[in-house]
Amino acid sequence: MSSSAIEPESPDLVCQLDKVQGVVDALTSVRWKRHQDAVVELSEHGIVLIVEETACLQAKVYLQREDIQVLLKYAILVLICNFFSIRSVDSSGACTYAEIRTRIPDTISWDYNFEPAGSTPLSFTVKSAALKEAIDDLEWPGSSIHLILQPTPPSVTFRGEGHGDLQIDFMCYANTDLLVAFHCDRQVSHRYKYKFLRATTSNIPSSVIRDNRGSKLTIGRGGMLKVQHLVSVAKPAMPHPHIDSAGYQQPSRIAYIEFFVKPEVDDDGANDT
Repeated sequence: MSSSAIEPESPDLVCQLDKVQGVVDALTSVRWKRHQDAVVELSEHGIVLIVEETACLQAKVYLQREDIQVLLKYAILVLICNFFSIRSVDSSGACTYAEIRTRIPDTISWDYNFEPAGSTPLSFTVKSAALKEAIDDLEWPGSSIHLILQPTPPSVTFRGEGHGDLQIDFMCYANTDLLVAFHCDRQVSHRYKYKFLRATTSNIPSSVIRDNRGSKLTIGRGGMLKVQHLVSVAKPAMPHPHIDSAGYQQPSRIAYIEFFVKPEVDDDGANDT
């Protein structure tokens, strides 16, 4: 047998990371339950990892773009990345090898088809720590959360209803240190299942909370809610953050985290007004 016949196949993906912990943080942020599968799309442009639940909640991690689909056991992926992160602390020149076996996807990823709700974006950017605290405080077992945006006075309201009522307001002028950016030309109100809304913030990495970055929420056509976070994947020696026009504090190298949450259908048809 010739030597060429026994040569191993060349890998479809070779990925070198400056900061494995950043990848661990990004993957952990979209893990909302113990057993999850993830669809991973690979191309020469990067990686997109997709997890979803019951066609009501979808999350994506962008270490960039798409082409080839494989399915991974998500918990194993996080575990392996976390292992490499721990090893990198005290390893000098050591080489560690790990392998994940893939399987054929059972279903096609949900097509979220996020579209703007109108000519003016309905969005706001709030400090990530404040957003997580607000959603944690709104917990009512089995409840829904009303999200209300109104232009006059410019404000964002989260309202939870259960055995009692709890309302949290972010006033644009009164909380400029928390509500970083706000765009709304008409009042809108949509209701979301609490467990899905909480999944968007339950595992925000401590680095994002510590750096006090902004998380952006956008309401699209039909009440689809998009929640975006930024996670640094740069080495600690490469901070160089900057603030963009949407109020994001962007580190020099980032992973984009996006959640898409479908609204509940109100009996009274409450939506855009």
